[in-house]
Amino acid sequence: MAVAGGGDEEKISLWDERGRVMRYKHFEDLPVWRKAIDLAFRVHALGVSGELRAYGGLRDQIERAALSVSNNIAEGFERGTRDELISFLYIARGSAGEVRSMIHLGQRLLKEEPAVSELREIHEVVLDISRQLGGWIESLKNTETADPRDRNDAARQSASEARRRSAFVQQLQRIAKGELDSYTEENAQ
Repeated sequence: MAVAGGGDEEKISLWDERGRVMRYKHFEDLPVWRKAIDLAFRVHALGVSGELRAYGGLRDQIERAALSVSNNIAEGFERGTRDELISFLYIARGSAGEVRSMIHLGQRLLKEEPAVSELREIHEVVLDISRQLGGWIESLKNTETADPRDRNDAARQSASEARRRSAFVQQLQRIAKGELDSYTEENAQ
């Protein structure tokens, strides 16, 4: 997973477990955000089911922390720089840790099914979210390419010119091999 981009359109690229590039233009498309919003829904549903009613402080705090995970993923995605994205992903991961900690307390307090089973399932979901966020953070930290959202107009223009030069050279190579008769801008694309 890493930040990458192309052209003037701002996107974030992530690599999946098979090494395929997946590009996201909106945070709502991110699998980790979708999982995080499902987490917030499940935690809220547990709170309104009555199981946590006697523990109002715990219920309120776990709901806020669960919602914080998806909100910080979204805010980091929308902020505009790789460094800010990393910062907000760390905050989201911290909130996920907070949810896990409160789940352990909830399991000790409740001790009755089906609430304990639901807490175990939620724990697995939030653990997976933490792993995904950790992997994304590490890949962002190890990315040497500049975040396209950090580029100014001059840098975007320079990148565009570099792509045109590269296409021109590739087309010249094809002409030299006899694959094309002559250079045209249309053939370069």
